Amino acid sequence: MWPLLITSFTLCLAPSYQQFPRLCATREALRTKECCPPWDGDGSACGASSGRGFCQDVQVPDFPDGPQYPFSGLDDRERWPLVFYNRTCQCAGNFMGFNCADCKFGYFGVNCNERRESLRRNIFHLSRAERLRFISYLNLAKHTVSADYVVATGTYREMENGSTPLFANISVYDVFVWMHYYVSRNALLGGPGNVWTDVDFAHWAPAFLPWHRVYLLHWEHEIRKLTGDMSFIIPYWDWRDASGCDVCTDELMGGRSPLSPNLLSPGSVFSSWRVLCSQAEEYNEQGVLCDAREEGPLLRNPGNHNRNIVERLPTSAEVEFALSLPNYDTGAMDRSANMSFRNTMEGFGDPQTGLGNSPRMGMHAALHVFMNGSMSSVQGSANDPIFLLHHAFVDSIYEQWLRRHRPSLSQYPQSNAPVGHNSEYHMVPFLPLHRNREYFISSKDLGYEYSYLLDAGEFPQNGNPTNTIFPSLAVVFFFFF
Repeated sequence: MWPLLITSFTLCLAPSYQQFPRLCATREALRTKECCPPWDGDGSACGASSGRGFCQDVQVPDFPDGPQYPFSGLDDRERWPLVFYNRTCQCAGNFMGFNCADCKFGYFGVNCNERRESLRRNIFHLSRAERLRFISYLNLAKHTVSADYVVATGTYREMENGSTPLFANISVYDVFVWMHYYVSRNALLGGPGNVWTDVDFAHWAPAFLPWHRVYLLHWEHEIRKLTGDMSFIIPYWDWRDASGCDVCTDELMGGRSPLSPNLLSPGSVFSSWRVLCSQAEEYNEQGVLCDAREEGPLLRNPGNHNRNIVERLPTSAEVEFALSLPNYDTGAMDRSANMSFRNTMEGFGDPQTGLGNSPRMGMHAALHVFMNGSMSSVQGSANDPIFLLHHAFVDSIYEQWLRRHRPSLSQYPQSNAPVGHNSEYHMVPFLPLHRNREYFISSKDLGYEYSYLLDAGEFPQNGNPTNTIFPSLAVVFFFFF
C-alpha cells in the first residue's frame, strides 16, 4: 500500500511563483522594505483595485517588554517585521494573506463571505481510509516545494541590508519546520558562540498558546491549497493517561525500527523523512542560522527518556488542575509564573501545585521529552509529524480554558511580557501579520471545533455530528476556508 501512496505523490520541484512570501524575497522588496505583492485576480498590489486590501505602513507599538531579553536592535525578530518590511498588505473585510488572496479563518468562497465550521477529531476515530489519506497528505507536503514561501538562511545584516537576498526553496511541510525553528532560536549577538539563550518569541511566555493556534491554522490552510481538499482538518491525539505512544504504529505515525530503537520502522512512510534545523548547538557555535539543509533521519525513542525530567505522560487530573486555574498568566509571565494556566499548560508550572520553575516538566513539555528524539528539541520538534497531533490537543485544552473562564481581552498582557509576547506584538515570523491578542478568543470565532468538546445536542453549523475530514468519505462536510 505504501509504495502506491508514495508513487502517487511524486515530487513537485518545478520552479514556481513561490516564512517569507516568495514575491517579497527579492532585492527590490528588501531594499524598499515593502511586501505588497499583487493579487492575481486583478493584478493590483494587495488586490486594492477590487477592495481586498491596501499597502500600508506597519504599526508596531512601543509598550515595554520584560527584562528577560535586555537588548534592542540586535535580532531580526524584534519589532517584527520592521527589520525586513515596514509596509505590508492590510486586508479588508474577510480577506487575508500576504497579498489578500485568501480568506480569514472560518471564511471562504470567491468573496470570502461563506462562513463554515470544521471539526477536529480524535485520530483514533478516523476510518482506515481517512488515516491513510491524512498520512499521504503529510508525505505530499514533505516532498512538494512551497509555491508561495521561501525561508531565510541568513540575517538581514548578512544580506547586506537587502542587497544580497539569502533565501532557500523548501517543501510545504518544511516551511513550518523552519518557522518553528526560527521563532524559537537563540538570539545571535555576533560571532561564533555569542548567543542569548533566554529568548523565544513563541514559548515560555503568554503567546505560547495563541502562536501555536495560528501555526496550526496556517498549516491546515497550506495543505488545503496543496491538495485541493478544502475539508482537510488536523486530527488530535488525546494523550491523557496514556501509558505510551499509542500513535506510534506503522498505520499511523510510525513504529519503532527493529534495527535501532531511535529510528522509525521501514514499514512507515516517515522512516524515509529527513529533518532540518535540528542542530541548535552547532548553529550557536558557528553563530549562524539554520541553512535549511537535510540533517539526517527523523528520530524517536518514546519512553526511553530521562525520568528525572519527566516521570510519565500527563494525566486527566493534571489537565483538570490546569483548567481550574483562573489566571491566564502571572508574575513575570515566563517559566517562573505561579498559578498560571499558560505556564502550567506549557509544562513549566507543576501540574499538581501550579508553582513555576518546576524541576520536572509536565503537560505539553512532558510529551516532547517523552518522545526522546526529534520532538525533544524545541527548535527542531516540528520535524516529527506527531507535533501536529500533539499541538492540536494542546490547543483543545486552551479552548476548554477559554470557554470555562471567558476571559476579557484585557487579561492578555499589553506590556512587560517577554519580548514578542505583548498583546499587540506581531507574531514572528508570520506574513501575513497576526497580533497575539487576536487569537485569545474561542476557536468557534475562528471557524473550528473539537469533537470531544461538543455538548450533547450541540453540533457544528449544519447540525451533522459525524463529519469527516475528507470529502470523498462523507455526505456532509465542514470547511475551514
